[in-house]
Amino acid sequence: MTTRWLTPEEQRAWRAYIAATHLLEDAIDRQLQQDAGMPHLYYSILSTLSEAPERRLRMTDLAEGLKITRPRLTYAVTRLEKDGLVGRESCRWDKRGSIAALTDAGMAEVERAAPGHVEAVRSAIFDRLSPEQVGQLEEISRAIADGLQEDTGDEVPWRRRSSPSCS
Repeated sequence: MTTRWLTPEEQRAWRAYIAATHLLEDAIDRQLQQDAGMPHLYYSILSTLSEAPERRLRMTDLAEGLKITRPRLTYAVTRLEKDGLVGRESCRWDKRGSIAALTDAGMAEVERAAPGHVEAVRSAIFDRLSPEQVGQLEEISRAIADGLQEDTGDEVPWRRRSSPSCS
């Protein structure tokens, strides 16, 4: 098989993408650590739960939504549980599964951290783009994500074939 090397234009785009994603993740993580005392992952867990029905999600659904492995999610939820921001509940219809539930203290933490986080995202991304570029960013990101999800199917670590259990 012949290697399909990147063209000079593709190489520049790839390197710009890598630089931007690394710098963006670092900026968002630094802001959340400084303002809220938590890493971006923990904020993502809390904010995702805050938007879920009854502020509860199956751990598998939470892992898939955040695109992280179950062990990494379990570690983070355990830490958030120790801080009183998240609770874990047994699944009523599957004793093997568990549900992550945002506590009132967790909701208060999201509400406290959200304004600074939104400002950091706006400053890092949207203030730098025209409205047309925002649309292009969404379109490009969606094309990449959709294509990767089709390519990997159920092989990604956070997705597994399962019954409608709570795990």
